[in-house]
Amino acid sequence: MGNRNLYLKTVSVEEALKKYIDRLNELGAIKNLTEIIKTEDSLSRITAKPIYANCNSPLFTASAMDGISVDSTLTKGASEETPIILSNTQYKVVDTGDPVKTPYDCVIMAEDVIDVGNGNVKIVSPVGSWENVRPIGEDIVEGEMVLLSNHKIKPIDIGALIASGNIEIECIKKLSVGVIPTGDEIINPKKKPEDGDIIDSNSYMLKSLLNEMDCNANRYDIVKDNYDLLKNAINLALAENDMVIINAGSSAGTEDFTVHVLRELGEVVVHGVSMKPGKPVIMAIVNNKPVIGLPGYPLSAYLAFDTFVKPVINMFYKIHTEKNDEITATASRIIVSSLKYREYVRVKVGKVHDKYVATPLDRGAASQMSMVRADGILIIPQNSEGVIASETVSVKLLKDKNYIDNTLVSIGSHDILLDFVSDLMNKKFNDVHFQSTHVGSLAGLMALKRGETIIAPTHLLNEENGIYNIDILKELFMDEVDENGKNLSISLIKGFKRIQGIVVRNGNPKNIKGIKDLINCKFVNRQRGSGTRVLFDYLLKKENIDSSKIYGYDKELTTHMAICAAVKSGEVDCGIAIKSVANVMKLDFIEIGSEEYDFAIRTKDLDDIKIKKFIEVIRSNELKNKLDEVGGYGYYDDLNIIKVL
Repeated sequence: MGNRNLYLKTVSVEEALKKYIDRLNELGAIKNLTEIIKTEDSLSRITAKPIYANCNSPLFTASAMDGISVDSTLTKGASEETPIILSNTQYKVVDTGDPVKTPYDCVIMAEDVIDVGNGNVKIVSPVGSWENVRPIGEDIVEGEMVLLSNHKIKPIDIGALIASGNIEIECIKKLSVGVIPTGDEIINPKKKPEDGDIIDSNSYMLKSLLNEMDCNANRYDIVKDNYDLLKNAINLALAENDMVIINAGSSAGTEDFTVHVLRELGEVVVHGVSMKPGKPVIMAIVNNKPVIGLPGYPLSAYLAFDTFVKPVINMFYKIHTEKNDEITATASRIIVSSLKYREYVRVKVGKVHDKYVATPLDRGAASQMSMVRADGILIIPQNSEGVIASETVSVKLLKDKNYIDNTLVSIGSHDILLDFVSDLMNKKFNDVHFQSTHVGSLAGLMALKRGETIIAPTHLLNEENGIYNIDILKELFMDEVDENGKNLSISLIKGFKRIQGIVVRNGNPKNIKGIKDLINCKFVNRQRGSGTRVLFDYLLKKENIDSSKIYGYDKELTTHMAICAAVKSGEVDCGIAIKSVANVMKLDFIEIGSEEYDFAIRTKDLDDIKIKKFIEVIRSNELKNKLDEVGGYGYYDDLNIIKVL
């Protein structure tokens, strides 16, 4: 048999890959070095840590269309029967994107403005405060997490990063991979082939595959079937690269030296895999670096690269391979569309038990972050009025289906700690991820009731007894019974204590000391159904304050960060938000009370591995340390899960 290299044993693809990755991890052979690069050059790079917005987008309150900016109070009572005439001193002509400054707080569309001469205009309908206006930070709020750690940057991400003031970012350093073609019969493409010659195409294919994965691919000259020449070439490539691929010479021929050289230089973990084509794969570790020998046949080399090289590179970059799958999902709410257009709706997608749920994101044309956050695209055809809630829809995925299958879905109340949880789960686990959609506590509980989320963050107060969350869960889920008439079980994972209050600009220029002082201020509110709104209404009732006396009570924003951005910009004097966000946004804060921020869940889902890992993260020291940095949170001593029904 001479020096023929026989396989002692072939192993399954899954076993081979696991064995190799386990050994790489055991030896610490996967290193994640980082570097600072220009954002404009960051396409396909991997973020090394969370990236936060350094500024708002838009930077100022801007007109959403062409027209005139006016003080909304001057338009009250306008109608066809009682039109209002505005002089040229009472309005300002604006184009889309122009600043809207005090005393103006709204925009009247150009087509609704009637020129009556001498610079005067006539209007025949009232306009509300902030109508047709893009508030400061509508898309991106200063201090908001723009991208998670270990995120592969797409073109839309670069736009969002630059819009948020990040002109340089920290990324995982590009992996350098050496490619060594081998074989006496192999020749370079520029050489004229003779009988028995084979043009080297594999190394160029492999180099392109590596470049596609955003590696620095270094192709070396062809190495003849000579033990010492191959040994020298491997040593050179190892000195100059983080990883080495050797093409051909991995089989069982008498001149296939690769496995012998690698055994001399280091450790061969796997030689031979139960796959066809692609059987003679070598997976080794030399100088604490991965070295993989691929078969010489082009298809075998390609399949083996896809099966074994890609996962190792993804370990360096801490990413998952993305594929464009199409799935059938359930729409979580009504999506209204114009009959005129074929509409592309960005959606978050999650798997809830045995079905996928698609939740629409911001549909504004100026919203870059909706594309950054999107998991897929839902296409509404022309001549369709849209999608009704719970309708079955088709979604083209922007993320790997396996990633979505292993993502824990959260719909409910907003808190920046959910961003921290998402980032920690992304870093801590390879097989479980977390996504949150912010719709308010009540809407989140209704999503839980409809089976559209696994957990629902909530902080709803019972005004009569001061108890958080438990009573509303009993009210909403009491009518749910199984086939035997027994209540379906619902539980509450106790989360965090947090401080709510009034946010004001630095120095508190309006000298606000409590709820009673809000009647003298310009205010912005949270949306109906949010726990913050419930608390605020309760305090108003307690203080016997008529909400109609508060200017801006009906102006609603959907997150604490949006509230703080409006206050910081000077568009409003104050708003209601949590202390942690006020701290992040560097605003003054007047405490109005502490509350309980918890997670509603169906009891049967407590055994889900994603929930177990979620609980591990929310009780971790890493999260506690992060929350201590921003401030405004309190903690429970032990894990407390309350079975409500």
